[in-house]
Amino acid sequence: MNKPTRVSLYLLALFMFLGCKKNTTQNNVNNPVPSVTVQLNIYPNDPLYFKVQVVGGWTYIDGGIRGIVLYRKSEQEFVAVERTSSNDPNSDAARVVVMNDNFTLRDTLSDSRWRIFDGTVTKGPATWPLRLYGTSYDGNVVRIRN
Repeated sequence: MNKPTRVSLYLLALFMFLGCKKNTTQNNVNNPVPSVTVQLNIYPNDPLYFKVQVVGGWTYIDGGIRGIVLYRKSEQEFVAVERTSSNDPNSDAARVVVMNDNFTLRDTLSDSRWRIFDGTVTKGPATWPLRLYGTSYDGNVVRIRN
């Protein structure tokens, strides 16, 4: 391998490493949404979860504090988002719902908004992202954990 190609590969690897930085504030101890234990197994091929059998599909499931939005990001990747609003986590009425565009989550009280695929704030007054739970998928079972 010639020297310019090797340098290019090193630079590419460096950019990929720096670009894969984990969002450490997502589940930071200062996050206003409390951390609760979540250990769920969801079977997407079960007719109960038919909405997440396709990419872009989502469904509400029990778990977390006020429920979880399970979103299918790709054939092999799922996202699990807590429905408790980071704007007013102590209010039972401040629950996050999926909007008609199927990509935006909205707080029913403050009208704050977040992206469904990563919980990032897109409209305030909320300043914190939504709490995400870890997911893994083996082709049969989606495991949701924190």
